[in-house]
This record gives sequence, structure tokens and C-alpha cells, in this order.
Amino acid sequence: MLGLICAERLHELYPKDEEGDLALKFNHLVRAEACAVAAEEAGIADHLILAKSEAGSGGRRKLAIVSGACEAVIAALYLDGGIDAARVFIRRYWTEAFAALNEEMRDPKTRLQEWAQARGAKSAPPVYKVVGRDGPDHAPVFSVQVDVSGKDPQVGTGTSKREAEQDAARKMLLTVGKQV
Repeated sequence: MLGLICAERLHELYPKDEEGDLALKFNHLVRAEACAVAAEEAGIADHLILAKSEAGSGGRRKLAIVSGACEAVIAALYLDGGIDAARVFIRRYWTEAFAALNEEMRDPKTRLQEWAQARGAKSAPPVYKVVGRDGPDHAPVFSVQVDVSGKDPQVGTGTSKREAEQDAARKMLLTVGKQV
């Protein structure tokens, strides 16, 4: 349902965009992070019934749990009130995500990969390696190093490996003179 309504709205807002540009925008709107932001704004996490152990380990802040709950709310709205009820919820709680669509849609890892490919045979693709993990199990902080041939390695941090990789790629892009 989320995908259908986001695709519908993208068609309204960007009728002349190329398929590739629309795909980047679509992916930005339906990813777990966008669902989690919408769930936060709607206050969904406060209403989750979690096992004591999950609640104690920060379950209300876990991306998979919160984004999944948001998708379940959308499904319930659709089943109870039809597509219009789901559409109202999505348009209300995805306002910020739609507003951000004019920004660069390619994430730092993708942009770094493209930069490396543009250098041709003289550059291998970026290589990411986890170099550290700190914090408790319910709130880890990962450190990831990215290596690109001919450049000093860069280390990024984040609460997930993916977030740390994105941070490392962002830092590498800054060192190679690419705007982030």
C-alpha cells in the first residue's frame, strides 16, 4: 500500500522525471528509515506492546520494529477504511520525506561507487570493513573503514553497519573533493 500511494504521489509531483530519478525518489520514500521517521511523528512506538526483554533492550527505537509497526498501521488503515484512509495517513506522515526529494537522492556509498567507477581501471571499487563495535547490545555503535586505492582510508561511525558505511563514504567523498 505504501509503495502504491508513494508512486501515485510521485507521478503527481514529478510527471516529467525520468524512470531512474523516480526510482531513487521512490526508494527514499519506502525504505525502513522513512517508515521509522513517520512512525516517530505519529507516535506509534509509544503504543507498541513489547516483551519485557525487548522493551528493556530499546525495542521502541529499533528500526525493524518501528518501521514494521508503521507498515502494519498502514495495512490496518487500508483494511478498515480503504485506500483513502491509508492515503491520508501516508500524505500526512511522509510530508518531510516528500519535501526532501529535491535533495541529492543518491546516498554517499552510491556516489563513492560511481566516483570510483568513473576513474576506470586505475581504481578498484571501495572496500568496507568493520573495524570496531562499542556500546551495549541494544545500542551498538559501529566503526567502518572504507578503502579506495590511492586515498587515505576513512572511518565512519553509526548505530548500524549501514549507517557507519554511509558515514565513511561521506568522509571519503569529502577527501576526494566531491560535494556531499
